[in-house]
Amino acid sequence: MTNSLHKLFDLTGRIALITGGSRGLGLQIAEALGEYGATVILAARKQNELDEAIQHLKGLGITADAVAADLGRTQAAPVLADTVLQRHGHVDILINNAGTSWGAPAEDYPLEGWTKVMDLNVTNLFVLTQAIAKRSFIPRGGGAVVNLASIEGLSGHHPRMIGTIAYNTAKGAVVNMTRALAAEWGPKRIRVNAIAPGFFPSKLTKVIIERHEAQMIEHTPSGRLGGEDDLKGAALLLASDAGSHITGQILVVDGGWSVI
Repeated sequence: MTNSLHKLFDLTGRIALITGGSRGLGLQIAEALGEYGATVILAARKQNELDEAIQHLKGLGITADAVAADLGRTQAAPVLADTVLQRHGHVDILINNAGTSWGAPAEDYPLEGWTKVMDLNVTNLFVLTQAIAKRSFIPRGGGAVVNLASIEGLSGHHPRMIGTIAYNTAKGAVVNMTRALAAEWGPKRIRVNAIAPGFFPSKLTKVIIERHEAQMIEHTPSGRLGGEDDLKGAALLLASDAGSHITGQILVVDGGWSVI
């Protein structure tokens, strides 16, 4: 007999680690997974923002914990894995949401900006994923990874907007890292997928939206930017057993921006 849809989406008893989880898209995903029963562990740089997020989640009846970690530093990723596994024993779901950008024309792009974006968005994403897979997913016989890519990793960048060559390059790397890990880890029952959001209001996108919001909305068939609930369904699908036969895929959530 097939499982009911309720059971397929149920995350009761599962532990989800969400990087960049104290606000924005990470917190939105935490709300979704927590509502369906997961214990959510948030990782972010600022303890005060984590405290506020945990209070918010607990107010919704969600079981939540937090670990302060600066994932811009490579050594922080294995320390985060150690801390989470010591506290909770294992991880079932990893949401790689932490990211950064840097705006400058490509011809003047500073190496400092390139390195900062690549370290957080690519290198340390892999280091953390590797640590969780090796120490939890593989010994336990499976797990789910959801990477936050971007439509900026699937296309070029409009010349009227602020140059973000490192961000575009990094998110393109996340797209193919997702596919490569899914292929290699499929036999180990580790699913690896990515969500590629369009333009959502956040601290990361504040400047570009302030300058180009009207053009963004005009270009988007749905006629609006991403909202506070728009990633929840995608994240829940890819993190839960409802997505058990989905791996190596990039789910675009952009209101149709990328089809024009």
